[in-house]
Amino acid sequence: MTRTLRLVLLALALSPALASAQLAIPEIPYDAVDPIKLPDNLYLGEAVGVATNSKGNIFVYTRTGNPAATTGTRRTFARGAARLFEFDPSGKFVREIGQESYGFIFAHTVRVDRQDNI
Repeated sequence: MTRTLRLVLLALALSPALASAQLAIPEIPYDAVDPIKLPDNLYLGEAVGVATNSKGNIFVYTRTGNPAATTGTRRTFARGAARLFEFDPSGKFVREIGQESYGFIFAHTVRVDRQDNI
């Protein structure tokens, strides 16, 4: 047999032992906590950005929404495909910012500057 074939056969023979050694993954204990409390009629979808301001308020930019398109004279305008929620430091819902805003569908994240401008 060639040396390559011997190595392949040896690897196949050892593969169950190697596989069992690789599956010995230590478990990391944790408790999942959902600090965000939304009203009954709102749902949080894919969160693409999270930021906090100096007061500890949490801003979540999400791609959840009901997209709508309006045909203009030369182009189509889309709106409502993204949402920005504000929560207090305890996770209680405060408000939704910029409902049905045209510019929100182009944002990639949310950021709060030093003067607490969103």
